[in-house]
Amino acid sequence: MKLKIVFTTLITFVVLWSCKTENQDSKVELTQEFVNLSSSEDLPYVLEQFADIKVLRYQIPGWKNLTLKEQKLVYYLTQAGLSGRDIMWDQNYKYNLKIRTALENVYTNYKGDKSTENWKSFVVYLKRFWFSNGIHHHYSNAKIKPEFSSEYLKTLLTETNTTLEGEAFEVIFNNKDAKKVNQAKNVDNVLLSAVNFYGSDVTNEDVETFYGNMKSPDSLKPLSYGLNSQLVKEDGKLKERVYKSGGLYGSAIDEIVKWLELAQGVAENKAQGDALGLLITYYNTGDLQVWDDYNVAWTSATEGNVDYINSFIEVYNDPLGYRGSYESIIQIKDFDMSQKMAVLSENAQWFENNSTLMDAHKKKNVVGVTYKVVNVAGEAGDASPSTPIGVNLPNANWIRAAVGSKSVSLGNITNAYSKASSPGRLKEFVNDDEEYQLEKDHGQLADKLHTALHEVIGHASGQLNPGVGETKETLKNYASTLEEGRADLVGLYYLYSPKLQELGLVEDWKKLGMAAYDGYIRNGLMTQLIRLKLGDDVEQTHMRNRQWVSAWTFEKGAKDNVIEKIVRDGKIYFNINDYEKLRELFGQLLRETQRIKSEGDFTAAETLVETYGVKVDQAIHADVLKRNKQFKSAPYSRFVNPVLVPEMDDEGNITAITVKQPKSFENQMLNYSKHFGFLPDEN
Repeated sequence: MKLKIVFTTLITFVVLWSCKTENQDSKVELTQEFVNLSSSEDLPYVLEQFADIKVLRYQIPGWKNLTLKEQKLVYYLTQAGLSGRDIMWDQNYKYNLKIRTALENVYTNYKGDKSTENWKSFVVYLKRFWFSNGIHHHYSNAKIKPEFSSEYLKTLLTETNTTLEGEAFEVIFNNKDAKKVNQAKNVDNVLLSAVNFYGSDVTNEDVETFYGNMKSPDSLKPLSYGLNSQLVKEDGKLKERVYKSGGLYGSAIDEIVKWLELAQGVAENKAQGDALGLLITYYNTGDLQVWDDYNVAWTSATEGNVDYINSFIEVYNDPLGYRGSYESIIQIKDFDMSQKMAVLSENAQWFENNSTLMDAHKKKNVVGVTYKVVNVAGEAGDASPSTPIGVNLPNANWIRAAVGSKSVSLGNITNAYSKASSPGRLKEFVNDDEEYQLEKDHGQLADKLHTALHEVIGHASGQLNPGVGETKETLKNYASTLEEGRADLVGLYYLYSPKLQELGLVEDWKKLGMAAYDGYIRNGLMTQLIRLKLGDDVEQTHMRNRQWVSAWTFEKGAKDNVIEKIVRDGKIYFNINDYEKLRELFGQLLRETQRIKSEGDFTAAETLVETYGVKVDQAIHADVLKRNKQFKSAPYSRFVNPVLVPEMDDEGNITAITVKQPKSFENQMLNYSKHFGFLPDEN
């Protein structure tokens, strides 16, 4: 590996807030430190590690193949995404921005002794805080506990002339607002969730009554009520504070719109430009009908090399599944991989017809499913630093059925994970050499195909029974984990199928399927538990679905010893004895999960998740944690973003855009706060 030289660059650039020109009358100074690489191959993927977190970098393959106009589009969309990042911070918790302002001021201005354990603990807490976009852990939803005292923080605040008082200070150390999202059974999930989607006195019953009284103009095209607002009580009456220009988060939304207008001016084609225009209108008005119109237009705009996700989208952070978290992902098409994997969307109807779903729950005409492997060029909000590896949108069931959906796998993100991984943990938890070799030879492709099948076929499959409401209404707090498990099961059912080889996607379908099944069961029953403290329940949506899928199939296959629990030398392993029967079990569970969704069977959803997805086998958990202590690699890996640096001529026109890699996590976080902090500390 060649020598890396760290240098600091001052970038000064100017932008006119107009969709028709790049000239401008106001300029922004942006200072950030970068790593200078002799070659893209020299990229050190692992940036740093702290607590339970490993921070990674990713590259942007194909950047130089884009035209300057396409690069401008990517740049403007990336800036739009970053302009809204503080919305996610405030959505996560009402005091996050106030706490961040104070902690960052301490970090940048403290002149005292930085060699003490207290200061080191403060720095780790701040980095964890940055990583999670707030005081709650990005995965477990539990409040992050500082390893320094309140007295020490008071000293730091005093010595840096920083103000942080009252509840915003106390909540760092006390037990209040202990979970961002509380999905526990038989509690008031809204009251007990710290997420800032609801007023402090709003209850489950309030939410269900408020939206239960709303009727869409077209019952066959239900609007996404609650998606873009905060629900509060004023003088005892429920009221929505809508996210829009002039409304809640208006100052950040205005900045988003300015960059979206510039992006619209360099759109690749009319369909893409029209969709951007509708998104701008939606941000300006908050009109949910416009949101649906935008999603129809965005889903239909499939041509071009650049695409994006931007707005209030995924509802995982709402305990009742109404409100969307702010998210932005900018994507460049991976031409080679997209062409290879397009075969999945082309055969979507075959997969639907041959699934284990009841005939009444199968779609007779799977339409508009487009699939691409993409390379991420920038992320913000709910997608950063903790990014997905695949996305399928839009979420509205009626749009999926009538128009279709877009599915993407984030190829360069998956590649960065692979480059930064080490085989040690895998060797510890596989049952034997055969399982290890299968994973080495086929695991990476199996993961990519599962992501593709999950997003393209899984989320696009199945339909609701006539008259059954949206899943957020029928399945409530279990809707998200049921949907993710259902999509996982579609993928699992077809991963062990000769159809994949027939389509030219794999060379040995059986070995790939075996590797996929081994990996899923190993993770669902064991290795994902390294992310939990002993005694904790499973809270996170995807962790729950992986556990209930794995635990259900383990139990149901016990009679035939489909999956065998082995104790050897005091260590626990799981071995699959019959892959064919395991596939049958996945098919049975898929059929039942789709029935639950199609019929809106809340009781069955609750029973499935609570029985298999929440409680952890303590003996297995203790064994996993003990064995994992030997590994220094953190269980969570997430990302900083590359930085797109524009070059300007004397008139302020962009003449080129280069990609730089950030020197450090803290430098990027401080830079973002300085240049993309468009919200007040209280909203």
